[in-house]
Amino acid sequence: MTGLGKLFRTTAFKLSAAYLLVFVLFAGFILGYVAWNARRVLDDQIQGTIDAELQGLAEQYRIGGIRRLVNIIDRRSRAPSASLYLVTTMAGERLAGNVVEVPFGILDEPGSREIAYRRSDETGDREFRALVRVYVLPGGFRLLVGRDLEERLQLQAVIRRALVLSIGLVTVLACLGGWFITRRVLKRVDAMTETTRTIMEGDLDGRLTVTGTGDELDRLAQNLNDMLGRIGELMAGMREVSDNIAHDLKTPLTRLRNRAEEALRTARSLDEYATALEGIIDESDNLIRIFNALLMIARLEAGNANAAMDGFDAAEIAGSLAELYEPLAEEAGMPLVAAIEPDLPVRGNRELISQAVANLMDNALKYGTSCRTTPEVKITARRRGGMVEIAVSDRGPGIPEGERERVLERFARLESARSKPGFGLGLSLASAVARLHAGALRLEDNGPGLRAVLALPLAKNEG
Repeated sequence: MTGLGKLFRTTAFKLSAAYLLVFVLFAGFILGYVAWNARRVLDDQIQGTIDAELQGLAEQYRIGGIRRLVNIIDRRSRAPSASLYLVTTMAGERLAGNVVEVPFGILDEPGSREIAYRRSDETGDREFRALVRVYVLPGGFRLLVGRDLEERLQLQAVIRRALVLSIGLVTVLACLGGWFITRRVLKRVDAMTETTRTIMEGDLDGRLTVTGTGDELDRLAQNLNDMLGRIGELMAGMREVSDNIAHDLKTPLTRLRNRAEEALRTARSLDEYATALEGIIDESDNLIRIFNALLMIARLEAGNANAAMDGFDAAEIAGSLAELYEPLAEEAGMPLVAAIEPDLPVRGNRELISQAVANLMDNALKYGTSCRTTPEVKITARRRGGMVEIAVSDRGPGIPEGERERVLERFARLESARSKPGFGLGLSLASAVARLHAGALRLEDNGPGLRAVLALPLAKNEG
């Protein structure tokens, strides 16, 4: 497609053409109304002048008869003006006036009308237009008084030229302005198209140019850049997850294979085979749990968990989990302290939030024993501003501040935690649940230990 063809097909050019058409129609209507109104006013003035002059001449006729009237009309006809006069006999014979010829039958019909006529001082067959009134005098004489419409025609011509010139000037300016604006817009759109083409070819680091004007194209470019940034993060996360899966699942798969191979090589009885199969089933269950956790995290981060959102009291969840984990904490030699405020309404999925808090409790029990002080696990639930905060804290080694963002990623584990069972998915799942509910998971220093805070919005009809 040629550059001119692209120009004509752009939305900006079509809008400019539409605006031009609307303006031309509006200007034509305005000037047409002005012309019509000016003609009406001018006609009223001419008609008033004719009527006044006709009454004066009729009065002169009553005073001095036809001779006096003929003398007055003859004198007025020789004076240069736009006034027209004609007096004839009942048979139509011309007695005086500056009108040579009028349409047939005009003098027989009293009243006002617009006619074509010929002047006495003009040679040739040229006709003029006039507004006249015919009056029948006593004795049958016909008196025609009128006014030439040359001034009205000149006014109409002036308005017509003004209309043509204004429309032509506006059209030229609109075309130039539309061309300039369209070229400017088309240049930016072509730049965006070129950038998107390079991105589609694999250059995910490419970004659309933002000029800084803040117009709609800048806003579009900024939003697309944000979207490309998010896509880049997701792609990087996908690559990282793939690498983590290949790395972290290699050990359990290898262990699964080794147990099967060892059973085939060394087992001699049904009991030994059964023991080997039980170990293989345990390893298989671990792998299934890993894949289920990964699938849940992916669904949560995509906002497509198919989870029903209902209103419930977060204090009930915190209290139930405190009762559930209290025996486990005592068995691990750590007292569990609960400080839960009543009436903490939230809206979300009860099962997912329970799973997220349970993951935090599991981590606290798992790592809270590795401390030099008296071990303790504490769960609190309270209002803070427009949020409900469910916090689980322990007295373990904690997580260094520089590592707290990383441990929220899939399969991320600290070196000191490698000796503990787990796959590094608990905090990632809890973080995904928080984001699904428009909340956040914060990891804070408990001095010593770690304090994990799950912050969720209060239900809108509350507090």
